[in-house]
Order: sequence, then C-alpha cells, then structure tokens
Amino acid sequence: MRNSPVGLLNIYAVGFVALLYGPLVLLVLFSFNNSIYVAFPLKGATFRWYAALFDYPGLLSALWNSIRVAIPVSIVCTALGLLAAKALTGTRLPGRKPIIGLIMVPLVVPFIILGIALLTMVRKTFDLPLSLWTVGASHLLVCLPFSVLVLLSRFEGFDRSLEEASLDLGESAWMTFWRVTFPLVLPGVVSSLLLSFTASFDEFLLAFFLSGDKPTLPIYIWSQLRFPQKLPGVLALGSCIFAFSFTLVVLAERFRRRGTPGQRSTL
Repeated sequence: MRNSPVGLLNIYAVGFVALLYGPLVLLVLFSFNNSIYVAFPLKGATFRWYAALFDYPGLLSALWNSIRVAIPVSIVCTALGLLAAKALTGTRLPGRKPIIGLIMVPLVVPFIILGIALLTMVRKTFDLPLSLWTVGASHLLVCLPFSVLVLLSRFEGFDRSLEEASLDLGESAWMTFWRVTFPLVLPGVVSSLLLSFTASFDEFLLAFFLSGDKPTLPIYIWSQLRFPQKLPGVLALGSCIFAFSFTLVVLAERFRRRGTPGQRSTL
C-alpha cells in the first residue's frame, strides 16, 4: 500500500516541529530540575534556579545593556523602514528591485563574516573604541531588512484610493500621511518594532565581536557556560528569554495581520 502524499506531509511536519522545538522543550524542562546535572531521570522539580537568577553578578547589567541597544535599534529601524517602504511602494522609483535586494543583503551574509568585517572597519579604519554604540550600529544593519519586509507588505496591502481622496479634498501630503496612511500601517509599525527589538535583543555574533567591555545578555550567557555549576541558572535564564522572545514574535505577527484583507477572521 502506497503512502499518501498527505500522510508523508504530516510525518514530515511532525518531525520538523519535533526537531525545531524539542531542544527548547528540554531546555525549559531541565530549568526546573533540582540538580546541576542535565540528565534523566530528573531529581525533582524546583524554582530555585529562577529565584537565584538575580544573585548572578553582572546579569542585570548585561540585561540593561541589551535593552539599551534593542530599544533605540527598533525605533530607528522602524523609522527608516517606514520611509523606505513608503518610497518603494508610493512612487515609481527607478531600480526598485535592486534597491530592495541591496537592503536584504545583510540577511544572506554570514554574521561571523559580517562581524569580522565590521570589527576591522571600526578598529583598523576608524580607530573607534568598542562599545554599545558599535553593537547598536551593527544591529541596525541586520534589523533594518526585517523592518522593511514587514512594512513593505503592509504598504502594499491597503487601498491607495484613500490617500487619493484625502489629497483631492485639499489635504497636504504630510497630513495625508499622518491622518490616513500612518493609521492604516500602524499594525505593521508595531510589528516592526517588536521584531526588530527581538532580533537585536537576541543577537550574539555581532555583539561578541563589537561589545568591548560591556557585554549584552547573550554574551553574558555564553560566558557562564564555562562553569558547570552555573548551568542550571543559564537554563532558567534561557527559558525566560525564550518565553519573552516567543511572546514578542506572536504579538508582532498578530499586529502584522491586523486589518489585512482576508486575515481578520484569524484574530
């Protein structure tokens, strides 16, 4: 008896989900294990690793560093992405496809190569000190494509006749954008903010090369993995970051879909 395509597709889907989320489930599971060893069987359930998170020196400082980078990056990326998406969809811009391709280049360049190149440019070419500023600049480079992609889809999904009606009624181009266009693309703006924040907050490789003596939270977690007795705390911290990032991504997707034709019934 032949396997049906639907059955094979279901098997593939289950295997893909298990491979993708299985390690995350184990991470959360072992974060409650009452032992410093990551092994079955579990020694009992406990919340003490979560309660001990704030006893780790440098944790709050690293967390604050990540937030200080991620918030400005998400705001600047969304502002630039909004302008870029408006220009790429609102006018017949020459070379539109090459421009979009150029914006997306950082997504296909390996981050380790990008990190080495940026480190060389910052230190050898401009002789700048490594700091959160250099981390933020690198994150702008890699978060901007996410913002542009989200906002492009939003700008291409609303009725342009509303803008034309506003202009025909005597409204200026700026006030038309502020009163008509911006409210329509606002879900995409919120989605861009959340996705850019998440991408910057979780980024490791570029921060590893460019953070200097002010590590971000992913760098702090990496440094703690050298000490086996601190592994349970790292698992607890990783579980918190996973829950936080997952929540932001879900919220970003819900905002992106809000008001999109054919998507209202899913909310």
